[in-house]
This record gives sequence, C-alpha cells and structure tokens, in this order.
Amino acid sequence: MIGRWHGLVIDCPQPRALAEFYEELLGMVRVQDDDGFVVIGDAPDRPGVAFARVEGWVPPKWPDESAHMHFDVRVDDLAAAGEEVLALGARRLAGGGERFHVYADPAGHPFCLVSW
Repeated sequence: MIGRWHGLVIDCPQPRALAEFYEELLGMVRVQDDDGFVVIGDAPDRPGVAFARVEGWVPPKWPDESAHMHFDVRVDDLAAAGEEVLALGARRLAGGGERFHVYADPAGHPFCLVSW
C-alpha cells in the first residue's frame, strides 16, 4: 500500500451550495468550511468529499461528454428518491434503466440513483 484514501475533490462554481446538496443526498455532515473549499463526511478524521471553487466551471455535456467519474447512490425506491433529488435542485438526464436513473447535481455533475 502506498497510501490511504483521504477524499474525493469535486470542482464546482459554488462549494457551499454543492456541499449542502450532497449533505442531504448522502446523509453526511460538514467537517470543514473554508472560503472556496468545503468538506463533508462522517467525521473529520475519516475520508470525505470535498468541493473546490473553480473559476469558469463548465459541466460535462451528458451523454456526449464523459464526466470521468460519478457517484452511484443506492436507494430503496427510485421514484421517491428521484422526486427528493429534484426538489434539492438536481435535474434528470438522459439514460438509465430499470434499476438506475441518471441525474445532474446543481453544478451539472452526473450521478446515478441505483436500486437492487
């Protein structure tokens, strides 16, 4: 092992707003809140998800451009969870299937709700 996973950093135009969206989606809490850089997670000493301000942010154009990575969020009920993420500011994207639906977060990053 070379190292341990510390976190995932997501570029975006408004870190606090996007962190708030993912706090609700993933049930995490804010563990760091600096101007231009916000981290959410289970606890400050565990890996988290960070949001970093990037000037001139341009989201990928789904499905024509790859986002290179995205969250898969497991839910019990795709329809109910879909309504909840739309109310938080997500938007539905093309694609998906019987067991997963594709959305964009408020900054335009794709993510999937999945149900097994």
